[in-house]
Parts: sequence; C-alpha cells; structure tokens
Amino acid sequence: MALRDRLRRLVQKPGSVDLAPLRALVDEAATRESRVRELPDAELTAAASALRQDEDLAELCALGREAARRTLGERPFDVQLLGTLAMLSGHVAEMATGEGKTLAGALAAAGHALRGHRVHVMSVNDYLARRDAEWMGPLYAMLGVTVAWVGQSSTPAERREAYRADVTYAPVSEVGFDLLRDRLATGAADLVLPEPSVALIDEADSVLVDEAMVPLVLAGAADLDAADPRHADLVRRLRPGLHYATDDEARNVQLTAAGAREVERALGLDLYAPENLAALTAVNVALHAEVLLHRDVDYIVRDGEVKLVSESRGRVALLQRWPDGLQAAVEAKEALDASPSGEILDSITVQELIGRYPVRCGMTGTAMAVAGQLTEFYSLPIAVVPPNRPCVREDEPDRLYATAADKEVAIVEEIAAAHAEGRPVLVGTGDVAESERLARRLARAGLDRVVLNAKNDAEEAAIIAEAGAYGAITVSTQMAGRGTDIRLGGSPAPSAPGTAPAERDGADRDRVARAGGLLVIGTGRYHSSRLDDQLRGRAGRQGDPGGSVFFTSLQDDLVTRYAPDEESKAPAGDDGLITDKGAHWIVGHAQRVAEGVDLELHRNTWRYNHLIGLQRREVLAERDAVLHGDAADRAMAAGAPDRHAELTAIAGAEAVAGAARQIVLYQLDRCWAEHLAFLADLREGIHLRSLGRGLDPLIEFNREAVPAGKRLLADARKRSVAAFEALTASEDGVDLDSAGLKRPSATWTYLVHDNPFGSLDERALRGLINMFRGRRR
Repeated sequence: MALRDRLRRLVQKPGSVDLAPLRALVDEAATRESRVRELPDAELTAAASALRQDEDLAELCALGREAARRTLGERPFDVQLLGTLAMLSGHVAEMATGEGKTLAGALAAAGHALRGHRVHVMSVNDYLARRDAEWMGPLYAMLGVTVAWVGQSSTPAERREAYRADVTYAPVSEVGFDLLRDRLATGAADLVLPEPSVALIDEADSVLVDEAMVPLVLAGAADLDAADPRHADLVRRLRPGLHYATDDEARNVQLTAAGAREVERALGLDLYAPENLAALTAVNVALHAEVLLHRDVDYIVRDGEVKLVSESRGRVALLQRWPDGLQAAVEAKEALDASPSGEILDSITVQELIGRYPVRCGMTGTAMAVAGQLTEFYSLPIAVVPPNRPCVREDEPDRLYATAADKEVAIVEEIAAAHAEGRPVLVGTGDVAESERLARRLARAGLDRVVLNAKNDAEEAAIIAEAGAYGAITVSTQMAGRGTDIRLGGSPAPSAPGTAPAERDGADRDRVARAGGLLVIGTGRYHSSRLDDQLRGRAGRQGDPGGSVFFTSLQDDLVTRYAPDEESKAPAGDDGLITDKGAHWIVGHAQRVAEGVDLELHRNTWRYNHLIGLQRREVLAERDAVLHGDAADRAMAAGAPDRHAELTAIAGAEAVAGAARQIVLYQLDRCWAEHLAFLADLREGIHLRSLGRGLDPLIEFNREAVPAGKRLLADARKRSVAAFEALTASEDGVDLDSAGLKRPSATWTYLVHDNPFGSLDERALRGLINMFRGRRR
C-alpha cells in the first residue's frame, strides 16, 4: 500500500484512486488507434459487439475513440478515456467543466452495455436527458448499442420501450417515479422498469448529495387540502416584534402573548383550548408561510402555481412541494387555488433508489468536496481526472463588505469595468430576488444584461451558451444552465458568406481571450464550498484564460443564519471594504457550519429511512411472489378453504386465482400506505415524547416502528382472508367490488421538500412555551 493511502486511511479521509493502471490502458489504446482507423464502419461495429464476451478495455477505448471521431467529429482526449475507464471501474470521475464529461460518460455507458448490462444514465432534468441521448445517439449506433430517453411527458408505453434499450437516459426523479408506480402494479404486464443493473449518474454530487434528502412520493385520492384564507389574511396583519418573534436563524417564528390575544380576538375563540388545536396548528403554519418563506427566494409563482426553488441549484424544483399543510398555507398566502393533495401511497429517497443498482458510477466537476459522503452513503470512490490542459484561471481572494448595499455597489462597478474592456461576465446569485435586484442596478448603470433564473429555465441552455461572448453580461441563479459548455466568443454561430465557421469562431475567441476571458463573479458564498467551486468552474475551460471572484458581506444570509453570534469590529473603508482576516474568518466559519448542518441532515435522513427501506423490502418480496405466481391463491385456499372451494365451483379456478391476487395486492398496498402514515406521525411526534427526558429520538422511533413493521404482513394476510370471504361470484366471474377494493381514482407524483423549519409539533410546543411565559409576565 502506498504511503499516501496509509496516511489517508489513518485520518479516515477519502482521496482519489490511483489512476496508473487506467493510464496504462489508455496508452495501450493509443497503440491500436491506427489499426482501428482502417476498419470499415461495419467491421468497427462488429468488433465492438464482440467485446460482449471480452473485457479488453484497451480495445474498447480504441474502438470508442474512433467511433466518436467518425460520428461526432470529436476525438476523445486521453483524459476523457481516463474518465471512461474510471466509470467502468465503478468510480465517480471528477472532471472539470469543459473537459468532455458527456462523451466520457457515453463511452462508459456503452462499455457497460457491451459487457451485458442494462445502463440507466441519470441526469438532473429532462433537457439534459434528451439532449445527451440524441447527441450521443450516432456514437452508440456505431458501437452496436441501442439508446433511448425518458422525460416527464413520456407515456407508459414510451417508457416501457425506452427502458428496453441498452442505455436509457432519464432524470433521476422519473426513474424513481416509475419504480413507485411499478410497486403498485396489479399485473406483471403493467411493469415498466427492468431489474436494476448499472446506474451512471451525471452531476453525481448534485444527485447523490443535494437531492439525496428529498423523498419521491406517489400519492392518491384526489381531494383538496385547502388552507383557510382567513388565517393568511390574519397573519399578514400581525406586526413583527409585537405579535410574533423569530429566532436568530430566521428558521422559527412564534406568536407572542400579544399576538395570541390578537388572533383569539379575530377568530373569536380560545386558541389554546383542547378543542381548538386544529385552529392553533393552522394559524401556526400560516405564520410560518407568511414570515419565513419568501417569494422569489424560496419559491416563485408561475402559471397560477407555487413553484419551489432548489436551494442547491437556484432554479425551479420541478414537481417539488412542501408537506401538504405548509404547501396549502403558501398557496393561501398567494391567493392561489389549492393544489391536489392526498394520501401517500409510497415513497422512496434518491439514496435508496440508487442503492438498488448493483453497479454505480458517475461523473461531476466537484466530487472530492463530498468524497466522505459518497464513501459513507454509497461506497463510491473518487477518481480525480486531470484536465486536458492546465487550468490558468485566476481565482481572486474574496472581497468582504460591511453591508449588502456596499457589496452590490462594488459588484456593479466590477462588472462595468470588465464590460468596458469587452470581457464577458457571468454573475452567480443566491436566489431569484437577488438576480432581479442586481439586474435593475445594472440597468440603471446603462449596462445591457441577460437575466437567467428560475423563471425562464426553458431557455437557459441557449442563454448560458452565449455567456462567453464578447462584452456579454449574464446574471444567473447559482448553476442555471449546468451541463452547457461556455465557450469563449460564444457558441458557434452560422457563418457569414465566404467565412468558415471555425475562422469566425476562432476570431471571436481570440478577442475575448485578449480581454482576459470569462470573469465569474459570485454575489456571496453558498452554503457549500462545493457550490462555490462549481460556479468558479464555469471559467477557464480547456486552458482558456479566465478569472473568478466572490463578493461577500457580513449581512449575507449565510452569515446571519449560521454565524449569528459572531461579530466583527473591524473597520471598513469608505467603500465598505473590510480587509481584516478575522472578519473573513467569520464568513468561512458560517460556511463550515452550514456544511455540517447539511451533512447531519443527510445522516438523519439515512437513519430514519434505512429501517423503512428494510420493512419495504419485506413487503415487496411478498408482493412480487403474489404478482408473478400463485402465492395469493394458495394463501386464500389455506386461510378460507371452504369459501375458496365454493367460489371455484361457481366461477372457475382461474377467475378465483385472479381475484385472490387482486385482493392480496390491494391489502398489501393498503397496509403499507397506512404504515407510512403511522411512521410519518410517529416521526413528527417523537421529539415531543423525548423532549426533556434525555431520550434519543431515533431509538424511540425504532422502538415503535419495528414492532409495527412486524405486524404489517400479518395484518395484510388477515384482511385479505376477510375480504376474500366477502366475495360474491357467478358463472360470469367474481365481483371484486364485493370485497371492498377501492383504489384511488387518480395518482400523481411529486417530490417532498422537507419542511425547512422542523417538526410542526415541535414548533407548536415552542410557541406554547413562549406564549405561557409571556402570560406569566
């Protein structure tokens, strides 16, 4: 074992895997390039197909490189082949922005497919899934591999056909939703997903870390969970400090004694009487929606609906919603129609979804920053692939200001100075409101700009591709347009008559390069240094010149939320600039605290969902035996032998077996939905019961969840027998309605954005404590 590996193991810090064996394979592939180049297309395809029985990775690299050259006009660099081999070895390949991850991933997917595996390439959105599948389609075809894609609008038949391909591109959420729907299938022919084999994750850090804590949900029974608009109107009239108070982190808000009296006067009731608990909860939730959730920061309103904004990506989180009570409260706040809500039929976390695949690999530009989490939760090692050309981007130290206003003035001045030299500028903001506020400042300064945020994400790829054009100013929320290359001079455009595109593109590139290349400006540190690195990485691709700088202030949300007790008395210059090292330390400290909070949230999500996953596995094993065999019929014959014989004599064995299957599937699904509701209530209330008693909430959760899970299958079998005995039949068949099988008339899928303020019960208790303290005073 190498000394660095021993040291790494000693300090328990994951690092990059040794690339030497992979480099040897790339070198060997280079020696075969001239021979492979002589092969006709048909022979190249045949040679690739022959690899199904041969794991000659050097030959795969040689064939893949030549196929890419012929079909895409791109000859993969050695570092791209290193990334391919890393993914074929089950690693996450860290490759910088602009290093060709899409092609490296396609070659890896083809390699897995040629070795006999079905591959799901998971991305963060529909656009990237379709773009990459169509873009890489000719490459796959030449290698003899079939490819397809799945999107939100894909029909069940289209999904089923797409998953039959050797390689299927899809957003990770769509794969999860298809799995949830399959888990409620009542016939084997209705299943969509094949058995999991290989998951290749694009933007692996975003999917496996940022999205890992977000449950994917399948719901049914379409009713409306509308919030009372009176509560929204009431809390809007309350005054901060007098009627309610927030904590230092602005994550909790409680009524004061004066606020409680005002609410009681308006509603005409005793808010804290036992019979008015529902009203207390409704007012509490409405207050949280009004005070702690901000339009154009936490959500936007578009097409008459509340659209959540992803904190990690600064863009609309499609199909994502808060738990129903909070979602309804925000809709009432904005005077919108209530969206459908109902019973959760099943759910799964991204972490559990990815864990189903025996082989996992991926690619991203920023993996090492979360190497510990990728190792802890997924057993995924990191392979850091060096850039094809050394990065010459100049990353300046942060510029810290006393106030947010001073910071924004300085940002506009910096943009104006760069623009005067023709240098393109990409500005990464923290949220939609900030991007629009900055855009207004730029407009007042006479600077043309393009604003790219969660409100126009459909055009973001085309807009971000032009961010490197001469003199361009692009204002973007976090990483909008991620996955789209930013080339100096802008994207290649149709040439003028008599001018070759390459010449025109080269002239534009040279002009921008002489101006200093793309300048990336961050308007504040994000809650993770990894997101800072992602933004920086938009500049300096493939050895291009470029630069980056972050502007921060002591009034930034990161500082006020995660380091509220830290104060700096360092003097500021006339422009508000602070150079004191201690003040700069505060910003770094706040970011480290935020990263620690996120990690603990991830661990807690895993801890609570691990047990649920184990229980679900037992239910699924029984469900599969019923769906694909005669387990239900045998169980009913054993549990209700007389009724089974009687029904069989009337309707026939086949009809009775089919009815038994539907009954048992229904009861399994019913019991599981009820179990999920029980676990949700248990987790909500577990903090109340453990509060002040020195108990571990997780231990208390498991203490009740484990026995409940053990009773689940027995309850489902008992209910199945009772329903089977209630069946009526005739010569025409069995009447399933007589067994009381009423599945939801409609189902829908969404992602639950975990309640950002903690347990409702926990918050209500804090409010009660503060309230009674106030009354005693």
